[in-house]
Amino acid sequence: MDFSYSEEQQLFSDSLRRLFSDAFPSDARRKLAEAGETLSPTLWAHYAELGLFGLPFAEADGGFGGSMSDILISCMEFGRALAVDPFAASAVVAGHVLAATEPSELRDMVLAGVIGGETRVAAAFLEPQSRYNLADVATCAEPDGDGSRLSGSKAVVPGGDHADQFIVSARVSGEQRDRDGLGLFLVSADASGVDVRGYPLADGRGAAEVELDNTLATGLQLAGRDVLALVEAASDRGAVAICGEAIGALEVINDLTQEYLRTREQFGRPIGTFQALQHRAVDMVLEYEHAKSLCFAASVACDGGDATARARMVSAAKTYIGTRGRKIATEAVQLHGGIGVTAEYDLGDAVKRVMVADMLYGDADHHLERFGAIAADPAAGGLAVWSA
Repeated sequence: MDFSYSEEQQLFSDSLRRLFSDAFPSDARRKLAEAGETLSPTLWAHYAELGLFGLPFAEADGGFGGSMSDILISCMEFGRALAVDPFAASAVVAGHVLAATEPSELRDMVLAGVIGGETRVAAAFLEPQSRYNLADVATCAEPDGDGSRLSGSKAVVPGGDHADQFIVSARVSGEQRDRDGLGLFLVSADASGVDVRGYPLADGRGAAEVELDNTLATGLQLAGRDVLALVEAASDRGAVAICGEAIGALEVINDLTQEYLRTREQFGRPIGTFQALQHRAVDMVLEYEHAKSLCFAASVACDGGDATARARMVSAAKTYIGTRGRKIATEAVQLHGGIGVTAEYDLGDAVKRVMVADMLYGDADHHLERFGAIAADPAAGGLAVWSA
């Protein structure tokens, strides 16, 4: 597979890499973590200046019409820098839902705010009981005039701790795990009845638990699209983005490991000269290259119109990175010895990024089950089986 960047992709990648090198060195990241902060306002402003937030959106909405591969390349730079800002959660996942809804004054205003960097939106799809089943929604919506009243709980909302708006899936009809009967609603973070409990994840990124108690919300209208299908498509795009961050972190892990093997001496020579360790290092690089290939294949599938092909490739990439990424990370720690688990060394932060990436938007076990369901029932895309 050809991984060569286009001229535009290379320019954008280089711009992000320079930004992180200048404005987000390791000591800045650690200070942010020590302060318990999960977002850098300075970096967020720079992303807006670069036009990063407009990348996922069509030109008609004020964006740049970037492909999912363009987004993946950007997320790889986030992973290399171990940046914690919720670009993927806001612009990629929640932004995809916003862009797919019918134009309205509120929708257009929020979307313009996302593209300009003034508004952060988080997608609240999962609930405490749902695991990764996006159809398992107990949050209910009751009509109230021109809006609706929402009550329920949403769990592990990426970027929710700094969100200004939430896109919430809620049940308007049917049973709790039905694929039909869902609606999407826009909820202001400061609305009455909203309780947001933010917290940092293990790798420094932020998430939140969101409680809704008779909260007034605005329904988002879709033009003939199935709500759950849109939620699944947005979640899959989030999965690819988070895989991109994992790929960037794995590159850091491999680079640090190879450098350590070249410089650490034992028995009078660098330990990288020992054949057994060379074999392990080569295996790490091969696993990384395979994972990168799957990520780009999944990004291409996300831009296609076939939901089954998209789900299949995303689950393949997420399963592979979840299992092989963990293997690369543990191998790196073992090859480093004691220094591999010290807080002052970048390796530990990169390992955490890979581990947390496995858990977001479906872990390896979940995506392996979905991949198997698709293989068992390709005509239905396996999605009905997976969500049952």
